[in-house]
Amino acid sequence: MFKAMRRFKQQLSEEKSIEILTNEPHGVLSLMSDSGYPYGVPITHWYDEKTGHIYFHGAKEGHKMDCLKRCNKASFCVIDKGFKKDGEWAVHYQSVIVFGKIQMVHDPDKVKEICTELCLKFTNDQDYIDHELKYSGPSVQCFELIPEHISGKIVKES
Repeated sequence: MFKAMRRFKQQLSEEKSIEILTNEPHGVLSLMSDSGYPYGVPITHWYDEKTGHIYFHGAKEGHKMDCLKRCNKASFCVIDKGFKKDGEWAVHYQSVIVFGKIQMVHDPDKVKEICTELCLKFTNDQDYIDHELKYSGPSVQCFELIPEHISGKIVKES
């Protein structure tokens, strides 16, 4: 169902792809909108190494929710910061694309875990995390992307 990478020599290992999904804080979640156009939204994520699933949070209503009600298929792209080699202008970067299906998370304990892990990507200030969980937690909808295909590659701009 998923095409093999055409430039297979640039393909990252599964381990490296997982490392990027784990360490990079942001990506672009792409969904299908009711207008038939793709809808790509920058979003913070948490890759759970135990389940291999990717988690997001957002509002309980809006464009993202409208898209998900229409179609649960998604792609998610993460790119690292890249680097330049001395004396070169080209940037080398690594990216990962995940294809899968999204479902809403309704279990309050799982929602709390997801929101906590998302906060921990940016701060370990427990007072801040507790405050966010208490005051913003009730208005948050969490989502779970269950990967069907993960593909990573390294690119040299030139």
